[in-house]
Amino acid sequence: MTAFILMTGLSVSGQNGIATTSKKTFSRTTTISQKINAHPSIVWTLLSNADDYARWNSTIISIEGQIEEGEKIRLKSTLAPNRTFKLKIKEMKPHELLIWGDAMGKRTFRLTEEQEGTRFTMTERIGSVMFPLFAGKIPSFDEAFEQFTADLKKEAEAISQVQ
Repeated sequence: MTAFILMTGLSVSGQNGIATTSKKTFSRTTTISQKINAHPSIVWTLLSNADDYARWNSTIISIEGQIEEGEKIRLKSTLAPNRTFKLKIKEMKPHELLIWGDAMGKRTFRLTEEQEGTRFTMTERIGSVMFPLFAGKIPSFDEAFEQFTADLKKEAEAISQVQ
């Protein structure tokens, strides 16, 4: 456990499906980590299939586009249902890493194979020089991150049981 904390910089409270948020003057970072009892390939398939998100993830209304490096997606979230986030897929390493974002921030999904499963870690950093002007209008991501992660865990483990 200590090695995991040192390697990732996560606090213990950022693990086991509980989100943590750190705030700085010009940015905010939210992180969550969870053990999922499924192979990374199952978790990756769920994370990289835009058309299927709304079925298994209660925090996502829709994603339009393809989750492929260099492509753009249009995401609608329950956190801001009247807003469409236009995001670019910045980096992909199958079964390991997915990063998407825009000029204001990026969300990183990491998958690490562990004994009998996968360590899923999701981090979102938002910020800019202008961040202090509107930071108070951005809702907390903690609850949405916890729900996203719980939905992912539930679906990946259900698929794993069938295979």
